[in-house]
Amino acid sequence: MNAIDHSVFLCPGYFIRAASAPWEHAGAAALRHRVFVDEQKLFEGHDRDAIDADATTLVALSTYAHEADEVVGTVRIHEAEPGLWWGSRLAVDSRFRHTSRLGKELIRLAVSTANGRGCHTFLAHVQAQNVPLFQKLHWALEEEVDLHGAPHARMQADLRAYPPIADPEAGFLTLAKRQTPQPVTVAW
Repeated sequence: MNAIDHSVFLCPGYFIRAASAPWEHAGAAALRHRVFVDEQKLFEGHDRDAIDADATTLVALSTYAHEADEVVGTVRIHEAEPGLWWGSRLAVDSRFRHTSRLGKELIRLAVSTANGRGCHTFLAHVQAQNVPLFQKLHWALEEEVDLHGAPHARMQADLRAYPPIADPEAGFLTLAKRQTPQPVTVAW
């Protein structure tokens, strides 16, 4: 017999787009704080830096009744010099990490947005445990480094795998994967 817990709300889809509303920017900042300061303890006090002044913030928004509801993922991108772009501070709320596609879709929007803005090189410092994910997404490992006391890898995206996006604020909707009911085992 299969059992589904109907008391748990499963978000039907997520908007992946550039943050535009003040609540989206505030939600992204709060999420980064929870992940990088509270949870991972990579920073003390806050994770904000000078890059935030010029960065484009991208968000994954959960939906409720087809309306954006909450920031559940974020990443920022910035152009360090003409054509050279960086992605950083990729974070997904711990309650939504089972939706593995959120991180992938944020990465896709990040690189495709930069590609649409004249990027010739897109780099990121990726936490060591996430290197296999990025490699599956057409990224090459360039160098292993230590940042904020944790192992990272500098990686470069293959821009051919990321078609340019001209309007990141329009973004896109990604639907949640349907969860397959798991059999309930009863011990007698």
